[in-house]
Amino acid sequence: MRFTDWEPVYTRILADMGYDRDGDESSVRILKAVTVNCDLIDPDDVRERFGSECTVFGDASCLEDDLARSSPVGTLVASGSSVGRLLAAGILPDIIVTDLDGDMEPQIDASSRGAVSFIHAHGDNADAIREWAWRFEGPVVLTTQSRPESTVFDFGGFTDGDRAVCIAQEMGARKVHLMGFDFDKPRPKNGSDPAVKLRKLGWAKEIVSSLAGIDVLMSDGTSLTLELGDIRVGVAYRAKGRVATPAVHGSKPKPRVPRPGCCSSH
Repeated sequence: MRFTDWEPVYTRILADMGYDRDGDESSVRILKAVTVNCDLIDPDDVRERFGSECTVFGDASCLEDDLARSSPVGTLVASGSSVGRLLAAGILPDIIVTDLDGDMEPQIDASSRGAVSFIHAHGDNADAIREWAWRFEGPVVLTTQSRPESTVFDFGGFTDGDRAVCIAQEMGARKVHLMGFDFDKPRPKNGSDPAVKLRKLGWAKEIVSSLAGIDVLMSDGTSLTLELGDIRVGVAYRAKGRVATPAVHGSKPKPRVPRPGCCSSH
């Protein structure tokens, strides 16, 4: 997907959250610098690890209950701090999607054991990038939510969890099972504002539920659906642009925006 298709969505997220694009791009430069000696790979080299079905793990409080209810299937994609909880349950993920926040040592461990890590740069994690990014020993793909370049890719997505689903779709998955996802109840985390986290989860739910050409199932087997009340600031997008954004609070529908995939700048 062209970056020009993703950029309007990204711009609305920045406006809604009050974040700074310059900060995102500054962190990308830091990420590139500190990972120069890492095993950087092209996303195309990751496709062979994906089949048509995968499980994406979030870090919600329900993760252990979800694992007790059913076994994960397909390619195992872990977001952020869910990695440590999976390792504790005897599960080594195939893929890690991380912005280097939270419980990091298990992510480093899983990387050393062969997991592919998608390491993300944004304006709030420059210090974490300096501390952790260079320590990943396994294969690494660098990601951004701003403009992609030759060694830094944009698959869409805002949080680790929804970015993981976007990556799975781009890698060819057509059915995604979610475990450890609760879009309404943020898991408490030191230094994290629950209100801000809840707003991020609102974006995450909208992004995941708006993806087309892919079935996204919650842990109870029901399909993830987006209600009109979940719409954040009028952003909804689907592959091939089939569905326009619903009107919000009496506004006119906004132009449709294609789903976020692996963006290119050309």
